[in-house]
Amino acid sequence: MALTGKLRVFWIIALMTLLGAYFGETKKKTRKEPNVPFPPARPTPQNLNAICTHGGGRPRYPDSFFPASSFSHLRRCGKAINRLESWYSLCCSGQIAQQPNQKVCCAQQAWKQALSQFCEQEASIMTLAYECCEYEGEARWTCFNSELPNPNYSPTAGYVAPVMSPVQGFTFDSNAC
Repeated sequence: MALTGKLRVFWIIALMTLLGAYFGETKKKTRKEPNVPFPPARPTPQNLNAICTHGGGRPRYPDSFFPASSFSHLRRCGKAINRLESWYSLCCSGQIAQQPNQKVCCAQQAWKQALSQFCEQEASIMTLAYECCEYEGEARWTCFNSELPNPNYSPTAGYVAPVMSPVQGFTFDSNAC
């Protein structure tokens, strides 16, 4: 008799647990994924003016932009964009590249170097790397330059980029132009 009562209690608890799970009572809270438009478009003579004049109107991604945990892939995307925007400002300022054709070349070198560093970081993580990073040479750059969220480097209405520290590591090679 006591065994029957214990079995009945067990089945009631099991049923309540299953029904609670079914009705979502044990459902995990989900976090909203941060919006990081990636990848950036390849610099061209057609979008160089926007790259140089609207830099302060395109988003930056400081650490505070992301939740304290999760979204490490998007953090790497954000860091790549921050790095690239910092290097674009060097190319556009005329400190590195003096002639218009050199500015395009400088911006293209910055773009490739920033995305190469992104791919190196992706490869060092034990997760599936960004698809374009699997390619080499021109195939990689063509991949990165497809399905672009902002191909014209348009500014975000009402946005003013926060002041961020310059990112070191870019060297413009004028002989490669």
